[in-house]
Amino acid sequence: MGNVKIAVIGLGYVGLPLARLFSTRFETVGYDLNSRRVEALMAGHDDTLEVPDSLLQDAIHKHGFRCTSDLEEIRSCNFYIVAVPTPVDRNNNPDLTPLYKASETVGKVISKGDIVVYESTVYPGVTEDECIPVIERTSGLVFNKDFFAGYSPERINPGDKEHTVEKILKITSGSTPEVADIIDKVYNTVLVNGTHKAPSIKVAEAAKVIENSQRDINIAFVNELSKIFTLMGIDTKDVLDAAGTKWNFIKMNPGLVGGHCISVDPYYLAQCAQRLGYNPEIILAGRRMNDGMGAYVASQTVKLMLKKGIQVLHSDVLIMGFTFKENCPDVRNTRIIDIYRALEEYNVNITVYDPWANPAVVKKVYGIDIVSELPKEKFDCAIVAVGHREFRKHEVDMDSILKPTHVIYDVKGIMPREIIDGRL
Repeated sequence: MGNVKIAVIGLGYVGLPLARLFSTRFETVGYDLNSRRVEALMAGHDDTLEVPDSLLQDAIHKHGFRCTSDLEEIRSCNFYIVAVPTPVDRNNNPDLTPLYKASETVGKVISKGDIVVYESTVYPGVTEDECIPVIERTSGLVFNKDFFAGYSPERINPGDKEHTVEKILKITSGSTPEVADIIDKVYNTVLVNGTHKAPSIKVAEAAKVIENSQRDINIAFVNELSKIFTLMGIDTKDVLDAAGTKWNFIKMNPGLVGGHCISVDPYYLAQCAQRLGYNPEIILAGRRMNDGMGAYVASQTVKLMLKKGIQVLHSDVLIMGFTFKENCPDVRNTRIIDIYRALEEYNVNITVYDPWANPAVVKKVYGIDIVSELPKEKFDCAIVAVGHREFRKHEVDMDSILKPTHVIYDVKGIMPREIIDGRL
């Protein structure tokens, strides 16, 4: 165990916390193509806010952790971990391009006897059928003879300061029984709650992709319930609170499903099934339901405005929050953009306020302007779209930003019931 030297490929929301953790026990190098990201990390700051500056600086100064964009600096490593994004394209087809490129990177530096472990979410078979051949072609080495592989799916929850990487029970697997044992021991060295060693790489891949697919389907169910109960004039939260008193009721809340996992992973599983000639009806139905919730929120808001006699055309609407989830700056695949685009069709004036999101990143990715400070003007309507702690603590004085006749639509169910006009 003492001769393990780790390289983590990809220093985003998954790779950096993992690399920082491994550096406490092993010599660890983080590799990322983004030189600005590397420079910021080596200066001791993580702009994703996943690793506190104090921990990052300790890793650098006390444990020798370093980040680089220089391929030569990871050539001496013998345990490579790939933690790059696995998005979908405009047609919701899995885009394995980042994985292919990362595999080429590994293939350029891997040596005989080395191990590569993939953490990126994929459908069963991707590691061995898609990624490993790229490493073989690039390196000239033979899989399971010259080098070995494993899969340990990431379980990072962005913004979650309770279920941090060291506390997550990790699934591990390896391309041979012996390698599976080695990988399991390496991960167990730094994890508080240990590991679950899966019998094969494909089982580990499948376990990961169904975790988020299951959650997606459950949220789709309560989103549909919300639509039904709204038509009935029943408060969905009241219903869920009542049903939740049963011991085996699964407690979920309606809402927008965005981000890089829950709203993406079901498409990976669906495409895999379709390739085998099976049409996954429940999985895709759940995706359709959840993908339509942004437009639903916009339409419900407009209806409430009309009921109050508010002129919708050229009205002033404030969207509170833009990140895909609360208390983190991550705007990847945020579904708040769906609310924004749907409202645009009504020709309203939209202001998006988010104290966590980086306006420059939002502008680059989505082409819209947002503000980081609460606007001073008065609005006809406010949509509480993200449950940031600033909003949950009611630090925003709603009366000060809204006109006398107004609408508040609470997507997250965090505002006092007496001041809102509608919620999911």
